[in-house]
Amino acid sequence: MQERGFFEGRFGRYILPGVILQSVLIGGGYATGREIVEFGAKYGALGWLAGLAIFAGFAGMAFLTFEVARRFQAFDYRSLLKHVIGPFYPLYDIVYVLLAILVIAIMAAATGEILNSTLGLNYWVGVVLIIIVVGILNFYGEGLIERFKTAGTALLYLGYITFAFLVISRNWDQIGTTLSSGDHSLHPDAGLGIVLWTGIIYVGYNLVVYPAALFTVRRQTSMRDSVVAALFGGVLMTFPWFLTYFALMGFYPDDAIFDASVPWLEMLSSYGGWMLVVFGIVVGWTLIETATGVIYALLARVNQNLVDLGRKPLSRRANGAISVVALLLALVLARVGIIDLIAKGYTAMGYAMIAVFALPMLIRGTYLIVTGRGQGATRAPEPAYD
Repeated sequence: MQERGFFEGRFGRYILPGVILQSVLIGGGYATGREIVEFGAKYGALGWLAGLAIFAGFAGMAFLTFEVARRFQAFDYRSLLKHVIGPFYPLYDIVYVLLAILVIAIMAAATGEILNSTLGLNYWVGVVLIIIVVGILNFYGEGLIERFKTAGTALLYLGYITFAFLVISRNWDQIGTTLSSGDHSLHPDAGLGIVLWTGIIYVGYNLVVYPAALFTVRRQTSMRDSVVAALFGGVLMTFPWFLTYFALMGFYPDDAIFDASVPWLEMLSSYGGWMLVVFGIVVGWTLIETATGVIYALLARVNQNLVDLGRKPLSRRANGAISVVALLLALVLARVGIIDLIAKGYTAMGYAMIAVFALPMLIRGTYLIVTGRGQGATRAPEPAYD
């Protein structure tokens, strides 16, 4: 009973939504360090401005998502999007599935390389282990996922803080020189607008993580809950970005780091085998958390549709099987190469997600909140768009 109280109390209302968001985000957003290079660090001393835009975007979208979901009791993304984009909600399905597979593919491409380099595991041994764990988590559902991700977030934060402390403390003087000199020599023509827009695109492609936290919004009872949860979520989601950014500034503009598929591996290579082993474990965990989150959100959407049609939700066995199939599809895509996937795929999907989720949520979601729609409903009737 005590453990249930912990998750059902203030932690569940204020912290857990951000924990779930961060745990899904960290795999596709932070694990390799390549993401931070492409969406901020390549601009050198100007890159921190992208980080501010990222925090504002993450926190703002979290508030709108949580509050609209709370008001309309819409705890899967299909139900939520019906209120926000009406009959066009299937467009989100298309973008979500493509982006989810892309995110998992990027993690799979990185994990195969990292686990082989750090733990000495054969590429396919590491991949099979991760597929099994993700399948088990989706088999048992949200109760196990909540606990796994809560423990995982604490361990991941400890790992990333350790990595950043080691790198930043060793390169403190170089970081100071880069920032104080205003060095952005990799992109000398970059201005404030392009740096801020880069941060917005980063938020855009990471909008794929928001449906994974919808099931936690059941515990929220007021707008205050949504505001506090969104602020905590913004901090949890952005803090690893700044850790990685400042670590990278200690090497700016070194091609060996900024052209690497996995910059973290290069930055940690001088700290001995033990650190690379720890990093390999952390990255393996991030793939599990990211893959579990995006696939579980998809399963929740499918199950809600089945319930609305008067059918039974998918069985545990079906949930696990779909998770494995999604991971296998991602592995095929992963052969394209991690740098091309991030630089091209993420940007394209970022624009698509902004179009089908961010803009409708900013316009329609804000309207629903300002006009007081859905307040007090135990289960608001959904528009009939089937």
